[in-house]
Amino acid sequence: MPVSLPDNLTFDQDGKFISSLKIPNSTNTSGWGSLLLPVIVVRNGNGPTVLFTGGNHGDEYEGPIALRKLANELKPEQIQGQVIIVPYLNYPAVLAGTRLSPVDGLNMNRSFPGSPDGSMTPMIADFVYRELVLRSDVVVDFHSGGNSMVFEPCVVIHHLEDTEQMKKTVAAAQQFGAPISLVLRELDSKGMLDTVVENCGKIFISTELGGGGCVSPRTLKIAENGIRNILQHFEILPPDNEVVPETRFMETPDIGSYIMASQEGLYETLVGLGEPVLKGQIIGRIHSLTHIDAPAVKVHSQIDGVLITRAGRASVKNWDTIAVIATDLDVSEFDVNLAV
Repeated sequence: MPVSLPDNLTFDQDGKFISSLKIPNSTNTSGWGSLLLPVIVVRNGNGPTVLFTGGNHGDEYEGPIALRKLANELKPEQIQGQVIIVPYLNYPAVLAGTRLSPVDGLNMNRSFPGSPDGSMTPMIADFVYRELVLRSDVVVDFHSGGNSMVFEPCVVIHHLEDTEQMKKTVAAAQQFGAPISLVLRELDSKGMLDTVVENCGKIFISTELGGGGCVSPRTLKIAENGIRNILQHFEILPPDNEVVPETRFMETPDIGSYIMASQEGLYETLVGLGEPVLKGQIIGRIHSLTHIDAPAVKVHSQIDGVLITRAGRASVKNWDTIAVIATDLDVSEFDVNLAV
């Protein structure tokens, strides 16, 4: 049975509506228990609808903090249009501080478009897709590296076949104002929120803001400024005198951008985030925990570029992603005016 809209949540009236989605959650200690997932709607007059989501993974915190602050501070009279806020998309995972839901062990960002008859994670995904995504024009989904990775702060988009959709997405990424705008080649895009939004022809941008299971003043400020910049870009908020920082467009051109651990051990990184690397350069070493006399395994970059991601912890296992290298991208082909 699909999760239905709460009675006190509306998308058709002006005002600010703070509600909670009630999701059945039967446990050993609470047979008829429920989980309450916060959903906030702020509307004033006609205009675009932007959906902001955080906590898609429960160990990524810039989104939940920035969106909680937005939910408290945003007033209907400040905007023209509609803003939908879901600070904790995978609420059980956020409560547990884990990437996956502790309720059913599923990855929210591999569960879309969801299922009304599934376990908790696909039930939430179904509601978000059916009730929130389909009524939105723009979706902004906040991520960071979680416990296992750390990123040079970036906004993330994808290559899209639709030229006009790609042009609008590139423009939105530029206006977000992150240091890097990354056109990312996903290792696995099936079931992602990104994919279902893009397949609907809507504008989707994501972020990767830091990581390591913590929040820094820098990454939180990028998130908060990005929210304001997006709302101004789509004319939901009026413009101000703030200058949008210049962004550097980059891409992961192929699978060679991703560097995996070849053995279990302790990873010693030799290159800082944002630093240039050359093809063949030694960017790190993996030290065995079981063979004290074994030489460290050298980790080489497969391409020229910039280190934008590294392992968030020294302890790594075989086939963990321990580094990602990006290259500069010329976006002039998308005919977007990138003047700030």
